[in-house]
Amino acid sequence: MSDTTPTLTAAKRERTGSRYSRRLRESGSLPAVVYGHKEEPVSIALDMHETMLHLKKGEKLFELDLEGTKQHVLLKDLGYDYLGTNIIHADFSRVDLNERVDTRAHLTFVGEAAGLKTSGAIMMHPINDIELNVLISNLPDHIDVDVSEMEVGDVLHASDVKLPLESMKLLTDPDTIIAQIVMKAVQEDDTDESGEVSAEGASPEVIGEKPDAE
Repeated sequence: MSDTTPTLTAAKRERTGSRYSRRLRESGSLPAVVYGHKEEPVSIALDMHETMLHLKKGEKLFELDLEGTKQHVLLKDLGYDYLGTNIIHADFSRVDLNERVDTRAHLTFVGEAAGLKTSGAIMMHPINDIELNVLISNLPDHIDVDVSEMEVGDVLHASDVKLPLESMKLLTDPDTIIAQIVMKAVQEDDTDESGEVSAEGASPEVIGEKPDAE
């Protein structure tokens, strides 16, 4: 969660379409749309560099300054190019800071687990985020999970995650495993010391199988 809501400065787009959007991007702007709260959608242009700095930090909630009119907006979707690497469009929804929304929070595992000092022990993370219901003003960037006291065989569930605020509600199934320490399986070697395959490790003969022609 950020103590302050970042501001994005925007200008209205009078023209839309792929050709004009491409021109905007070439000039250093990011095409976007703002919608919601029973108001008409508005096509806008944002500064690409400024917007990307905030998005890389994981920011989702913004104060949008649209030609002098300010309103809070929530990032809803990002459009990418055909390679899936560059952001070429963004969608924002108008919001009230007193609203509650469902969101996903990334889990950051901190601390050195005691159990990992055991030879062959590994930590597994079946999932790396959980779903929450929170106030718009309390959107978490991430949630820290302390794993320092975990031993071999220990399991952490979603219900074990300490949420930053009491007002946050866990939506992920409480029994969902988020981390566990297990022993890595050791593959037995079927060869003896001379490098020859042992009888136990040899492929069995298939009775009735037709031998290869010489």
